[in-house]
Amino acid sequence: MSARKITVVGAGHVGETCAQRLAEKELAREIVLIDIVEGIPQGKALDQWESAPIEGFDSRIIGSNDYEEAAGSDIFVVTAGIARKPGMSRDDLLKTNAGIVESVSREIQRVAPDSIVIVVSNPLDVMAYVALQTTGFPRERVIGMAGVLDTARFRSFIAMEVDVSVEDIQALVLGGHGDTMVPLVSYTTVSGIPLTQLLSREKIDALIERTRKGGAEIVAHLKTGSAYYAPSAAAVQMVEAIVKDKRRVLPCAAFLQGEYGQEGIYLGVPCKLGEGGLLEILEVELTEAEREALGHSADAVRSTMAALEG
Repeated sequence: MSARKITVVGAGHVGETCAQRLAEKELAREIVLIDIVEGIPQGKALDQWESAPIEGFDSRIIGSNDYEEAAGSDIFVVTAGIARKPGMSRDDLLKTNAGIVESVSREIQRVAPDSIVIVVSNPLDVMAYVALQTTGFPRERVIGMAGVLDTARFRSFIAMEVDVSVEDIQALVLGGHGDTMVPLVSYTTVSGIPLTQLLSREKIDALIERTRKGGAEIVAHLKTGSAYYAPSAAAVQMVEAIVKDKRRVLPCAAFLQGEYGQEGIYLGVPCKLGEGGLLEILEVELTEAEREALGHSADAVRSTMAALEG
């Protein structure tokens, strides 16, 4: 099962890696890579297509500066925007990236009014809101990629600490995509065994802190640029769940309309993804501390939204 056409907007590191992963998984017959810089998407797409005979995929990759190539796309993955630099918070990117995401969203609405949009641009929760407002799409068709990435980071750090396979670790990270994210320790297990039985609270707290700063840790190493292997893998996992109607339960940024006591904002929550996009938001029971942390995270998202409107 695959889509007819998937478009990735932004041919930077996240976008180009997304396009390659989508093609290698053959999730669409055609992958379109769009960027405003002339020659960049064309060159990268051609290079990727030339890897097809070696990797054995038939998804055709096309690079373009023109949204007409994206007409009728089933799904858009929006990675456009400037990347973080050392010392920069996700919120520092706010106004520049909001303008970029708004203009991208207008084009998406024009060339593919029935498409599903997965937003990757930072600051994630607010950029998803900008895309929702600009396209006018229902919330089921505008979803933010955050929780899958944050959860992957948490799982990878746990695997290193406990020295087990990443496949045996189940976890959920909710809340805003940033320093206020909420890893749910009460739902974190290693092959069904609660994490609290395997690690001390002190070690768990250290892993939570590292997860919250996971993106900044990579930015500090790279000096120029930010993470792209894990973010692209996370976005593609969401695309795969939708294209194959897998009905996977993944933590994603969804527009809340009363769920978890929150209204009118994007926040990371457990989402069931399948054909049509967001099928359902699952409301799980939280401990008092987790509920409080999620409320604090929602407040942080609201203050970023206020900064955008101010």
